[in-house]
Amino acid sequence: MSPGAIVGIVLGIVALLVLVSNIKIVPQAQAYVIELLGAYQKTWQVGPHFKIPLLAKIAKRVSIKEQVVDFAPQPVITKDNVTMKIDTVIFFQITDPKMFVYGVERPMSAIENLTATTLRNIVGDLELDETLTSRDLINTKMRAILDEATDPWGIKVNRVELKNIMPPAEIQDAMEKQMKAERQRRESILTAEGQKKSAILVAEGEKQSAILVAEAKKEAAIREAEGKAEAILKVQSATAEGIKMLNASMPTEKVLALKSFDALVSVANGQATKLIIPSEIQNMAGVAASLKELIKD
Repeated sequence: MSPGAIVGIVLGIVALLVLVSNIKIVPQAQAYVIELLGAYQKTWQVGPHFKIPLLAKIAKRVSIKEQVVDFAPQPVITKDNVTMKIDTVIFFQITDPKMFVYGVERPMSAIENLTATTLRNIVGDLELDETLTSRDLINTKMRAILDEATDPWGIKVNRVELKNIMPPAEIQDAMEKQMKAERQRRESILTAEGQKKSAILVAEGEKQSAILVAEAKKEAAIREAEGKAEAILKVQSATAEGIKMLNASMPTEKVLALKSFDALVSVANGQATKLIIPSEIQNMAGVAASLKELIKD
């Protein structure tokens, strides 16, 4: 084989190796920013691509997955001049690899500084108590501001969270004492309300008991009165019936005299200390004679 053929084969192998080495495959969730002669050419998405040898180069490999950055605690001052430290967590995603590469130098440092200044501005308008209870409000405001500011950099801020809010030690001690006092106050209120409800229930029970006793006595008195009235009515009815039967039998004067004598005996057996005897039965002899005639009959 001639030297020229050997050189040709070697050059062919070198050219083949160069071509193969310039075939690039972009993996999933990544993008490659390509420069040609130092200028931006295109952005490669997922799949195989061919790079022009020696003239083009991969300027930046960019991950387009959502990323999380935890920034160090930043000192902030509230509206009522309380200095505290707050650390934030940023969830962001690169939406434009070209703007991310060429939009800002050191994007992560830029986001960190922007987060710190935005946090100071928002917390500076809030007092300590509002800061501790307004996490959602602060998160929403920061996300909107950061998302708008990072849009020219090809970055979308999806979420911002305040991880820790750390007031000074003396403030924490005062807050713990205040919380303890509040809990004791609530306990005292609950105890007083429980005692009040218990007293009300006892009073209601006694009231219902008294009402039931009174109702029972009332019912007993009514039933007793009804019983007496019914007994009197029966006695009167019997007396009336007896008088009616007596009148129906057409009694003679002798019978009436005997009845008068019976009535006199009943009166004499009573507790009265004085007796008023009608003139009709004063004549005892007449009464005795009447009795004798009745016996004969």
